[in-house]
Amino acid sequence: MKSAWATGAVLLALAACGRGELETVTFEGARFNGDLNSQRSDRAGFVATGGPASVSLEGSKQAARYQVVQHCIAYLGSSDVAWVNGPDVEDAALVIEDNEVVLTGRCIEP
Repeated sequence: MKSAWATGAVLLALAACGRGELETVTFEGARFNGDLNSQRSDRAGFVATGGPASVSLEGSKQAARYQVVQHCIAYLGSSDVAWVNGPDVEDAALVIEDNEVVLTGRCIEP
């Protein structure tokens, strides 16, 4: 029984380690973390974040955009997005919360 718990703990730790790399984007030598939230009942809609925005707005936008593309492909089979507040807006119009750029929109079904 101890062996099963130890194996489970090791597998959980390895899974957690690998996930961090999927959420990290390197831009101009700096590392940026991204995250995405969507409701289970509506996977097409999302709120994605990337940061730290204080290091680079462009790097933060790319980290969030990367999460969006991965999410849309995984759940809807396409990387097409209808942005509400996207990475192409002017920097002054970006939504920034807690040192992270916030992007919103919907994945477009093929």
